[in-house]
Amino acid sequence: MTEESTDPQGIPEPEGTSHTIDTDYEIGQDNVTASIGPFGLDFHNPVFVISGLSVVAFVFFALALPEVAESIFGALRPWLTSNFAWFFLSAGNIFVLFCLFLIVSPYGSVRLGGSEATPDYSYMGWFAMLFAAGMGIGLMFYGVSEPMSHFSASLAGVTEEGGVRTDWAPLGAAAGDQAAALELGMAATLYHWGLHPWGMYAVVALALALFSYNKGLPLTIRSAFYPIFGERVWGWWGHVIDVLAVFATLFGLATSLGYGATQANAGLNMLFGLPMGTTTEVILITAITAVALVSVVRGLDGGVKVLSELNMGLAFLLLLFVLIVGPTAAIISIFGSSIVAYIGDLPALSMPFGREDTNYMHGWTAFYWAWWISWSPFVGMFIARVSRGRTVREFIICVLLIPSFVCVLWFSVFGGTALTQFTEQGITAASEAPLELKLFEMLAELPLAWFTSLIGIILVIVFFVTSSDSGSLVIDTITAGGKIDAPMPQRVFWCCFEGAVAIALLVGGGLASLQAMVISTGLPFTIVLLLMCWAILKGLAAERRVL
Repeated sequence: MTEESTDPQGIPEPEGTSHTIDTDYEIGQDNVTASIGPFGLDFHNPVFVISGLSVVAFVFFALALPEVAESIFGALRPWLTSNFAWFFLSAGNIFVLFCLFLIVSPYGSVRLGGSEATPDYSYMGWFAMLFAAGMGIGLMFYGVSEPMSHFSASLAGVTEEGGVRTDWAPLGAAAGDQAAALELGMAATLYHWGLHPWGMYAVVALALALFSYNKGLPLTIRSAFYPIFGERVWGWWGHVIDVLAVFATLFGLATSLGYGATQANAGLNMLFGLPMGTTTEVILITAITAVALVSVVRGLDGGVKVLSELNMGLAFLLLLFVLIVGPTAAIISIFGSSIVAYIGDLPALSMPFGREDTNYMHGWTAFYWAWWISWSPFVGMFIARVSRGRTVREFIICVLLIPSFVCVLWFSVFGGTALTQFTEQGITAASEAPLELKLFEMLAELPLAWFTSLIGIILVIVFFVTSSDSGSLVIDTITAGGKIDAPMPQRVFWCCFEGAVAIALLVGGGLASLQAMVISTGLPFTIVLLLMCWAILKGLAAERRVL
């Protein structure tokens, strides 16, 4: 092929040599089209129907019977983490090892989009978008709180009751040793934000890019399983995969929205005296979802793109401000020592069996891995869309390393500042504050505290909006059978119910219920990702044969 062409759904056809898949399936062939007044509908049957009705039923159940929901969700998380933490950790290790294998294997030379495809974006533009993918409500919520939590737990040392550890410290803790506790706390944090989550995202992104740009299949999760199921992937096997992807993405986003509302509430309470509690958080989620709806209606270029650029600029300025006015020398030192500690402790932190630090393993790592996996369709589709023209090798290297580097920098600046305030200045406010207030307590010790705290709240809210908007686009694409131009009302529906699910979970048990649902949906989708690794190998092997 000498010239690039594009299919009706906006996906470029392969350029040069590529092993395309010959299938009779056409995008939208199973869709139901209808009109309700001025609004059009074009959704996949039965994926949209099953997903939509299930979500509506879940929201009504959690709101109508909050005490029952709280009881169920409260028991669900500890049961899942205590029984399946080993599975989450093992799967996370497989994803990282799989990505490292692709880097050094002959498959790394395969180019996404065909042998003659050229990148759609320059390195700088591509890196900027990978940086954007690595930023979110999670970094705002945990940027200070997680390093401080692991540091405090490690410094306090190991406690036991009946021969079982009851502390939350990672590994063997570092009782009474501030320097060792700082390094262990940072290593335990970076383990959750470094190679492992980005390995999960890379698997989904590579599968979507390979089977869409090289094989000519729709940009949906089910397309990656064509090498395993063949034409059956367009039937119930594919329906189940796509429904799982919708549930995982929806509850993963709802968890992030819940955290964002909690942190925004805490910051507004600190600055303006806004009442704390579930009622205020529900009002915040409702108001911010309404803003997200405006962004949805304006579209990608007029809505989420503008907000994303605004947020990236604000986030960079806040990071630069803390780096300059904070303990700059200590931050630089922590940045270097954290990388060394992360690499040194990685084998022990990623060991799925024979662990004594079960609270850390179950309460932190298992939850995180389920959360990242539930976000993988959302982030993976974003990365796939901007990575056409890259070889598999440069794709994996950059997707693993660039965002991981950004996360190391972020935690070193924000977490390192709070840790230095404690260890060198004796300031305990951030250490003693609840998770959602730790960022604001750290900023309170720096110049322009009121203004920077307000910037922090704005960042949380705008991340909320962009996550909701982008997430509704991904879910809508999946439930529209791969169409990227489905009618606007469907995207509005998913945007509204993302907020509704977050509200229902907060009412039915708070953050614990959010975490319970993200683990319960992340568990089956972990199996989907493991199968996806095998499908990627089969797809890359076919590409190599035609080169």
